[in-house]
Amino acid sequence: MAVARGNWMDATSLVEGEVRELIRRRSLDPVREPVHIRQLVDDVVADYEERALTSDLPPVVDRDVTARTVYDAVAGFGPLQRHLDDPSVEEIWINEPGRVFVARHGRSELTTTILTHDQVQDLVERMLKSSGRRVDLSTPFVDAMLPDGSRLHVVIPDVTRVHWSVNIRKFVLSAGSMDELVSLGTITPHAALFLEAAVISGLNVIVAGGTQAGKTTMLNCLGSAIPARERVISVEEVFELRLRAPDWVAMQTRQANLEGSGEIRLRRLIKEALRMRPDRILVGEVRQEEALDLLIALNSGLPGMCSLHANSAREAVTKLCTLPLLAGENVTHSFVVPTVAASVDIVVHLAKEADGRRRVTEIVGLSGRAEGDIVEVAQIFSSRGAMLLRADGYPPHPDRFLRAGYDLPALLSAPAHERGHPQIAVER
Repeated sequence: MAVARGNWMDATSLVEGEVRELIRRRSLDPVREPVHIRQLVDDVVADYEERALTSDLPPVVDRDVTARTVYDAVAGFGPLQRHLDDPSVEEIWINEPGRVFVARHGRSELTTTILTHDQVQDLVERMLKSSGRRVDLSTPFVDAMLPDGSRLHVVIPDVTRVHWSVNIRKFVLSAGSMDELVSLGTITPHAALFLEAAVISGLNVIVAGGTQAGKTTMLNCLGSAIPARERVISVEEVFELRLRAPDWVAMQTRQANLEGSGEIRLRRLIKEALRMRPDRILVGEVRQEEALDLLIALNSGLPGMCSLHANSAREAVTKLCTLPLLAGENVTHSFVVPTVAASVDIVVHLAKEADGRRRVTEIVGLSGRAEGDIVEVAQIFSSRGAMLLRADGYPPHPDRFLRAGYDLPALLSAPAHERGHPQIAVER
């Protein structure tokens, strides 16, 4: 804990020491017993104030601030806790102990928080404690989830030059359904109705965009449209998805142990998911050769969704045609390109604007056809200025929309202001 000049921090340090000693004596767990720890801190502060009146102990200047600082130090993440508790902060990162940044509304700012090298290491150790993951010279990178759902990423020297690099991407569920995305201005009502119908009809959807564009939020919202009767299996590097499906199993990857064994990669999880009787599979994000396993799963008739880093919908399709080649020399373009064309139905692209807002910039459909190494795509919705408007393209598999009870031409020609459930009765 940072020690500054002045009696206030001196008193706080003394109270913190007493609280830590009582926690040790009583064998309390600050993570599992936060209510008891908070009461203990209040009791110790009150007792300290009484003793300070009749002794030369430095006085407590602000009781509430002292109690909160001590509680954050022993049960939270010290000086970073106030940023974690701040709902306007989306991400926190440490470039070096004296330079702690936060992002609010998509914009970064340097904070006044000053740490020491030992504090950074201690904070990382405490953050990793609940995840069972580690970072050391043999494993200089780590991805983990904090108890509140925030995602932690750490890189240490000599991969970094001098200091530990720490990123905490807070789990901020800004939206949990397509209607909520509409209210945030991320997507138009017309496009939201179409995507809900596409998910219910069982089309395969890829969510693309840059870092912090809102891909995971969009994937969560699309997942909320999955019919409740379906069994959903999700696989991720680190748990981030928060679905509302009643029949849902979530799996995440695992690092190798100290002996170098026990690693479970995303490719293995996708294969295991197929053995779990899924009706729908969700992959948090594909970055490498696991794209091949995803394509094979989607090509088997199993509906699915995933996210992908890309600058446009077209580039997302191109990337999906390239990543599977990393799986081995026997995987060729002549196999991958037609598989992408046949397996992927819809690509939704999001972007983060200069003012920090996230919005859908285009929605394209794949016709199932490819010419050479080029997959044919059709613009279903495209941006004109800051507006997402209906284009002239159509998605594949109109028969699936029909089976789900949708009149596709009517759905796509619906006025942009139309709200409510998109399903339209169809005579069979």
